[in-house]
Amino acid sequence: MFRQATKKLLHRSILTSAAARWAPSRPFSADVTAAQTADAAFVEGWKKVIPNIDPPQTPLSFMQPRPPTLSSIPSKLTVNFVLPYASELSQKEVDMVIVPATTGQLGVLPGHVSTIAELKPGIMLVHDGNEVTKYFVSSGFAFVHANSYADIIAVEAVPLDRIDASLVQKGLADFTQKLNSASTDLEKAEAQIGVDVHSALNSALTG
Repeated sequence: MFRQATKKLLHRSILTSAAARWAPSRPFSADVTAAQTADAAFVEGWKKVIPNIDPPQTPLSFMQPRPPTLSSIPSKLTVNFVLPYASELSQKEVDMVIVPATTGQLGVLPGHVSTIAELKPGIMLVHDGNEVTKYFVSSGFAFVHANSYADIIAVEAVPLDRIDASLVQKGLADFTQKLNSASTDLEKAEAQIGVDVHSALNSALTG
């Protein structure tokens, strides 16, 4: 029995030392400071290979430093809402945002846990005091950070009050007809996307 206990202790010490040896030396992303630093290892490696050409800029050289996570929950949520061709909201402080995630409506308040959510066609609500702004988004992603920042990237988005209900009804009828007459998988997929988007638009306007 004593011999077996000794073997177990030795085995545990070996595993502990091996785990310490193979533990990652780089910190987790949550432990990285918000200060902006140059990628010295990349620059050094570049100069060894191509000393006569200046190294290209890495993302660290032009990205904004990550805002620090505050010790207390702020009273406002800072939102960036961008499209491929425009920025709808930039560093906008609001009370709450509700986005149409594929898993259901996702409400984001200050102090929300870090979350990545895929968006589906639907209504995004931006609550700022007594004012509520409604956007229809087609798809995209919402990145909620632990420091009460939210980055929302949509493929297409438009304020709900700018949507013509008659055009939505016409588009829904057209895509439904295309779906019924589609003969290839590609035609069916394209028509189904049109039906889904226009159905969500119609529900947003009538609901």
